[in-house]
Amino acid sequence: MLQDIQAVMGDNIEISQDKHYTCISTGTDNLLALLSRLKEVHGFNYLANLTAVDYPDRFEVIYHIHSIPDNRKIMVKSSVSREEAQFPSAVFLWPGADWQERELFDLMGISFQNHPNLIRILLPDDFEGHPLRKDFKIKG
Repeated sequence: MLQDIQAVMGDNIEISQDKHYTCISTGTDNLLALLSRLKEVHGFNYLANLTAVDYPDRFEVIYHIHSIPDNRKIMVKSSVSREEAQFPSAVFLWPGADWQERELFDLMGISFQNHPNLIRILLPDDFEGHPLRKDFKIKG
C-alpha cells in the first residue's frame, strides 16, 4: 500500500512510522487526492477521528482512518499557516467528517472548503472567537 501511495503521490508526501501508526503528511493541495486514494483503492472505509493541533505558526489537521475489514489504521496530517486556516472538506468521502469538521470550525476557527453545512455546532451563533485556539482570551 505505501509503495503505491509513494508512487502515485511522489514527493508530495512524507511517510513516517511510530509504534502505533503509519503517518502520511502532505500539503492541502494533495490532501483530497491522498485521502481519496486511501479510501477508494486501499479500503480505508472509516474516519475514526479528525482533530487539529494549534502550533504557534500553523494549524495541523490529523485524520485517523481505518480499514475495518482489513484491521488496518493510518494517520494523515496536513498543515497550513495560522492566517490561512483552511482545508478541503472530507465529507464527501466520509460523511462522519461532517460534525468533526464543524467542531474544528467552531472551536479552532478552521474552515473546510466545500463543506455542505459549515456552521457552529457547540457554541452559540453569537459567540466571539474560537476557545481551543492558544491565543483565545477568556473574558471575565
